[in-house]
This record gives sequence, structure tokens and C-alpha cells, in this order.
Amino acid sequence: PVTGSVWKIEAAAGTRISAGTTALILEAMKMEVPLEADETLEIVEVLVAEGASVRAGQPLVIVRP
Repeated sequence: PVTGSVWKIEAAAGTRISAGTTALILEAMKMEVPLEADETLEIVEVLVAEGASVRAGQPLVIVRP
């Protein structure tokens, strides 16, 4: 699996975002990879910080509809 890092957090805890909105941006292999909502939801908690290393399958945010 490819590891990466959290480049930018776009949505803070307590924020409601709609489908297609970017919650955070990862950087892997010199590419920016947006993590987008696939439905309207609330970001309950962000589990990572900007600059943190992350791995495939790692939870990044806790959300609720």
C-alpha cells in the first residue's frame, strides 16, 4: 500500500459539507488526492493533523449523516 501525508484539512469538526465537497487533501507520490464527501454529512472529528503521515485504510475523519 502507498503511504502519504495530510497536505491540507479543508473541513473542521462540526462542519456540514455536501456531496462533492473536499474534506481534506492528501499528498501521495507527489500527487494531491482530495477526500470528498459522497453525500451531505457532518464532520464529527478529524483524526489526523496537517503534515501527518497516513497509510491505506487508516481512519482520517469521523462523520455522521
